[in-house]
Amino acid sequence: MLKRFFAPLAIVLAFAAYLAPAAANAAKDGYNHHLIIHVDDDDKGKMDIAMNNAANVTQYYQSKGQKVMIEIVAYGPGLNMLIPAKSHVHDRITNFAGSFDNISFVACGNTKAKMEKKSGKPVVLYDFAKPAVSGVVQIMTRQDQGWHYLRP
Repeated sequence: MLKRFFAPLAIVLAFAAYLAPAAANAAKDGYNHHLIIHVDDDDKGKMDIAMNNAANVTQYYQSKGQKVMIEIVAYGPGLNMLIPAKSHVHDRITNFAGSFDNISFVACGNTKAKMEKKSGKPVVLYDFAKPAVSGVVQIMTRQDQGWHYLRP
């Protein structure tokens, strides 16, 4: 009898504990939702999809009177998205970055360092790109904080 009562209760409590970090983030920063999108391919189509997803999610929650914070994290070959001299989406990303105050771009420091070592030259990123020590660690940290994850 007690098993029938405690098993569902344990499931409910576990689910509530899973949701707690996201609720705490919303209370702290004023955003109702948090999304991290990762780009690790040097593929224009995937870069465009990542930005389309970010814009669509923003529009959806704005239509509901809610706020969403979004980070697009680029690492590996996807870091080219944030390098003006190599970006396949140069015009769009510069316009995009100036149009959305809830969407930021994060650049992997590990990838940048490897590119610089290989080329022997500094890698210049867009001014709006925020540095992270590691793109993967940035994604993991955000997930630990209750952010939702998307890989287009």
